[in-house]
Amino acid sequence: MRLEAITGERLAAALAEGVLGSGDAPEAWRRVLVDGAPAAGGGRLAHAVADELRVRGRSALVVDAAGFLRAASLRFEFGRRDPDSYRESWLDEGALWREVLTPLDPGGSGRVLPDLWDAERDRATRSGYVTLPPGGVLLLHGPFLLGRWFPADLTVHLALSEGALARRTPEDERWTLPAFARYAAEHGPSEAADVVVRMDHPARPAWTGIRGRA
Repeated sequence: MRLEAITGERLAAALAEGVLGSGDAPEAWRRVLVDGAPAAGGGRLAHAVADELRVRGRSALVVDAAGFLRAASLRFEFGRRDPDSYRESWLDEGALWREVLTPLDPGGSGRVLPDLWDAERDRATRSGYVTLPPGGVLLLHGPFLLGRWFPADLTVHLALSEGALARRTPEDERWTLPAFARYAAEHGPSEAADVVVRMDHPARPAWTGIRGRA
């Protein structure tokens, strides 16, 4: 995999241009997946891309997949630190489809729920719906988003070496490391994504460019 150094500002601008140049009609909603471990900083990149889109006159909504986790009784069925459960069943895929992704299908309502569940308090967030206008862009970020058949106009995987991931993951979250190792081995996110960004050094990212585009 060939990588080219890029600044954070240029990366956000290039991704914004990439999703706008995806070939859909200007009034079509677009969906971007920013996949990566929490230590990779997907939220920061998603918000930076959203800012670039707004400069270009497009509405953008950033959604954190952490707002769509299952209730604690379901997440912790096999214990609070089970890596396989963390990878496979913590995320409420059905809620994401229903409340975030499907409303942006052609002919959809455009009404998106920005979050559903407060995992820390283990209760509903009671957030209101946000209507994304035609031509708007959704940026969904979080771990383990690829390989779930989520619809997307652009997929971005934020990659970390094994050492960088271990160093930047807090001590009390290092039980999650085997989940990321299995995800890389079984789903190949670095091969599946349209864009791979190496984030070992956050101030000096490197990327593949947008694959399949000149």
